[in-house]
Amino acid sequence: MSRHPEVRWAQRIDKVYITVQLPDAKDAKVKLEPDGVFSFFATAGTDGNSYESKLDLNDKVNVEASKVSVGVRSIFCILEKADAKWWNKLVPDDQKAPHFVKVDWDKWVDEDDDGADVNVDGMDFSNMGGMGGMPGMEGLGGMGGMPGMEGLGGMGGMGGLAGMMGGMGGMGGMGMPPGMEGLGGMGMDDFEDESDDEGEVSKPQDAGKSDAAEISEVEGKAGTAAQSN
Repeated sequence: MSRHPEVRWAQRIDKVYITVQLPDAKDAKVKLEPDGVFSFFATAGTDGNSYESKLDLNDKVNVEASKVSVGVRSIFCILEKADAKWWNKLVPDDQKAPHFVKVDWDKWVDEDDDGADVNVDGMDFSNMGGMGGMPGMEGLGGMGGMPGMEGLGGMGGMGGLAGMMGGMGGMGGMGMPPGMEGLGGMGMDDFEDESDDEGEVSKPQDAGKSDAAEISEVEGKAGTAAQSN
C-alpha cells in the first residue's frame, strides 16, 4: 500500500513552489497536467516503500514552463501559473487540502509584499514539458514520446532497452573493441544508481490559514563504466 509523502507549498503571483519531502527517493516520477493536476510517485526506505500523491490544483498551469529538480532529501517543483494571480489555497477553494499538505513558510511571502523568487542556485532542473518519453514514465500515461524515439515504440520502459542491449550479444562481427565483447549481454540490472495544514492562505501570521499541495517530474539516476585494455 502506497504512503503519502509530506508536501509543502508556497507561491508568488506567477508561480507555485511545491516541495515533496522524501529523502533518498528512487525512481521518482512527476506528472503535471495543464488543467492543474499534480501527480507524484517514488520509492524510498530500505524496504522500498511506495509513496504517491495526486492533487487537484487551484487553477490551470503552464506545463511547458514548469520545472522539477530531484535532490537527495526532496523533490522541488516550480509550477508556472497559467494566469498570474494569487491562489487562496493550493487546492480548489471548495476542497479541503489533504492532511499531508503544509504551507512552506520558509519560502512564503505575503501577497502585499511579493518578494524575490526562491534561490535555486545549484539545483539541476528538468523541464516538465519535455519529460514526455523518459524511461519509466509509462505508468503516468498521457505523456507522449520524446522526439526521435518513435522507432522505440515497443519499448516497455527500461526493460525494453535492456532487452535491446541484451540483443547486442550477436554483434560480435561489428568490430567491437577488444575487451568490450562482454557488453553484448549487459542488461539494465548491470547499471548501478549513483520542505502546516491547508486552508486559505494570505498571510503567514494567519494561523488559521494553511496549504494544499502537489506536483511534478523526475529522474532516475544511473552511472556505468567500461574499461578496455
